[in-house]
Amino acid sequence: MPIQDRLTGAAGLAPGNGYAHAVTASGPLAFVSGQVGADAEGRAAGEPGDLEAQTRQAMRNLELVLGELGAGWSDVVRFTWYVVDVERIQVIRDVRDEFVRPALGDLANPASTLVQVAGLFRPEFLMEVEAVVALPG
Repeated sequence: MPIQDRLTGAAGLAPGNGYAHAVTASGPLAFVSGQVGADAEGRAAGEPGDLEAQTRQAMRNLELVLGELGAGWSDVVRFTWYVVDVERIQVIRDVRDEFVRPALGDLANPASTLVQVAGLFRPEFLMEVEAVVALPG
């Protein structure tokens, strides 16, 4: 596996809340474009305003891209999240963990950044996630 280490703490640094502070990897990387909660026809998942359904669909979409790359959740080095309402972060964390925790076991989640934005490219979308992936050798 090209991921070598996950740094979860350092002297004088508060522990990450559900993420590694750093992940080291070797070999080729893939930079996956942001995925939103759109189904195969481009429609927003769930009812209007359903962040959980949109996050789950975005993670399914990301999983499809990972599969095409020959990678899996354990190969994700970093997530970047864009959300329109940071107050609902726990919904995103819970759905993320449904996907990544089974693959990671006791390992820390990937490095992660979450940014609140005024809006995304279509107003019905509530979140977007992109990833950096260490491709398996």
